Amino acid sequence: MSQPKTSLQHRGNPLANPTEQLVVLMPPRGTEKFAAKLSESGFERLASDRIEILQVNIGKLCNMTCSHCHVDAGPDRRENMTRETVDACIGVLRDHPQIKTLDLTGGAPEMNPNFKHFVRQARSLGRHVIDRCNLTILLAKGFTEMPEFLAENQVEIVASLPCYLEENTDSQRGDGAFSKSVQALKRLNDLGYGHPGSGLMLTLVYNPVGASLPPDQQSLECAYRKELDARFGIQFNRLFTITNMPVSRYLEYLVQTNEFDTYMQKLVDAYNPASVDGLMCRNTLSVGWDGRLFDCDFNQMLDLQVDKGNPTHIQDFDYEALSKRQIIVGQHCFGCTAGAGSGCQGAIAK
Repeated sequence: MSQPKTSLQHRGNPLANPTEQLVVLMPPRGTEKFAAKLSESGFERLASDRIEILQVNIGKLCNMTCSHCHVDAGPDRRENMTRETVDACIGVLRDHPQIKTLDLTGGAPEMNPNFKHFVRQARSLGRHVIDRCNLTILLAKGFTEMPEFLAENQVEIVASLPCYLEENTDSQRGDGAFSKSVQALKRLNDLGYGHPGSGLMLTLVYNPVGASLPPDQQSLECAYRKELDARFGIQFNRLFTITNMPVSRYLEYLVQTNEFDTYMQKLVDAYNPASVDGLMCRNTLSVGWDGRLFDCDFNQMLDLQVDKGNPTHIQDFDYEALSKRQIIVGQHCFGCTAGAGSGCQGAIAK
């Protein structure tokens, strides 16, 4: 998997446009559509039944340009959530105690200048806070104190580590990414992260390097635990496996390698109705860097806002309406329902 040096947007690639991505994702004649597959398996409509997690993408600025990134994030992106929008999200948490978790993502969420304010306010409200961290940011200039801040505020770190092998990780995330990730993990371990009873949760995330589905999550976790401990003395609490979504730069990779049709058929063939009840869109609301509302982070990147008739911006949040909204679906949704299923909490069907 070749490593892009800049974002799709910076390169002027047509796939930087969500509309163009949706054209590519349009199923050819004769291919079963996701909505039809849902109906065939007994789900006439996919709807939310609660909001327990507010997942907020607070910017597309990142210190890395990974080949699988569905956000098209990178150092050349400048979109960042404003303090006003951050405070609107905090207001939603304050007014709705049934939303238990704030899930912060990016880009590198730590690079948003309002990140610490967001974390402190959410923790003062008693919310569980997740930082979806690329690990290498913890070694970057201006962010080396971030591990201590995260530990002091008992933030769960969900960290991307595509493989426990250097070659595979670097091929997806850039030269030197693996060694920097190992350094960051050791530092987190020194602060107590990953150790039972510390209260500091460290979750690693695996996603396939090529055009394949993730292996069994439990078996892979055992392999990660064995290899990282034996080679580096690294400890962690759990591992999530996440399927690569055919969105943005991973979509570019599939098209460039002529694997798009094969991969999409692989997802369709692996559709698992047992994963539908646990889909993240059922209990999560996604907030874009500009405050717009989406069913999930993937719909956000395809510019598929929440269903018409619902509030479309965090400033207009309505729990009653949004917690019962119909979910907008498309062919990319096969990525979350293939095999054991895939979401921000890893495999769905155990």
